[in-house]
Amino acid sequence: MSEPAFKSEFLKTMQARGYIHQVSHPEELDSAAASGIVTAYVGFDATAPSLHVGNLISIMMLRRLQQAGHKPVVLMGGGTTKVGDPSGKDESRKLLTEADIAANIASIRTVFEKFLTFGDGPTDAVMVNNDDWLSKLGYIEFLREYGPHFTVNRMLTFDSVKLRLEREQPLTFLEFNYMLMQAVDFLHLNRTRGVQLQMGGSDQWGNIINGVELVRRMDQKSAFALTTPLLTTSSGAKMGKSAAGAVWLNADMRSPYDYWQFWRNTEDADVGKFLRLFTDLPLDEVARLESLPGAEINEAKKVLANEATRMLHGAAEAEKAAAAAQAAFEQGGLSADLPTHEIAAAELETGVQLADLVVAAGLAGSKGEARRLAQGGGLRVNDAAETDANRTIATADLLDGVVKLGAGKKKIVLVKPV
Repeated sequence: MSEPAFKSEFLKTMQARGYIHQVSHPEELDSAAASGIVTAYVGFDATAPSLHVGNLISIMMLRRLQQAGHKPVVLMGGGTTKVGDPSGKDESRKLLTEADIAANIASIRTVFEKFLTFGDGPTDAVMVNNDDWLSKLGYIEFLREYGPHFTVNRMLTFDSVKLRLEREQPLTFLEFNYMLMQAVDFLHLNRTRGVQLQMGGSDQWGNIINGVELVRRMDQKSAFALTTPLLTTSSGAKMGKSAAGAVWLNADMRSPYDYWQFWRNTEDADVGKFLRLFTDLPLDEVARLESLPGAEINEAKKVLANEATRMLHGAAEAEKAAAAAQAAFEQGGLSADLPTHEIAAAELETGVQLADLVVAAGLAGSKGEARRLAQGGGLRVNDAAETDANRTIATADLLDGVVKLGAGKKKIVLVKPV
């Protein structure tokens, strides 16, 4: 089946860069986007102080929307975070306090300001919090107003519910309400801000369609859904995860250098896809970079790392990260911008087992992993391979005031006595 030929700049760009998985009422949405300003939103729950790379595709969708002359609405789920989205989860999430949620939202907001232009103009982005309206709804009022528009039969068919039940994992009644609350969000935003489109990941399709149907059924107004493909790497890993855990977007939770390295370590087959999705580079330049032969593809990975880091952390941090990587890997030197692990000077004088130090510095998840790294030739101390993870690291190992630890081809940490 051939892809539809869109006429609006927004949908043409979304299609060409690989963002579209499903669209409801595509011709109607395309016509609306071609003839005027479409206001669209994406919802983000505030379950942590930072979003991660897995959320980045949704942020980029809002960026593409604004670049095409439309208005983005960032919906922070202050209310829905109190309930928890069961989509893609095998167990219930820990319930957060209102203070936790408020602190998380304040921390997360700083990231959106890097990708979107906020303000009062017709296409300026705005941020809203669904706690402002959801927490004011009385329970009986909620049931009477919205309950008749949903059937349990249909709710049981959505993946967020069906998969949990198929795995025989508990689904609380609290979580079962989540999709109703998300649908009410769409209705509220349509009524108060003229929002016509909700976007999100493919796992949100059922939740979003509930909102589309609620708006169309209750108010007989236009409403649309657009989802992105589930993003995995070529090896099948879930996008946004690394050996060290989630790839956070806030600099205090993942340094610009480590963020740069995450993108530099992209698999060869994913470079073109990630350049299209996560940078503003023109498509003809992306095509040139992804077709570089052999080892030259590493230059495309550096471009990806530079562009992605610049967009999030700014040009200065991207340049520092690239220079630090070059010093560490291509020149075998040291850079003040490499990740640092501090250790008490007295502890280093006494001596520390290398395996313990490697784990403490975050280069391995356990002493057993550190030993396997050493035995496989993947551990380095001051650029020299070290096969004995039980050896002692002491002040005699200091080089220019630090001990340079390396794991695998790309991970380096400077151990610094304090």
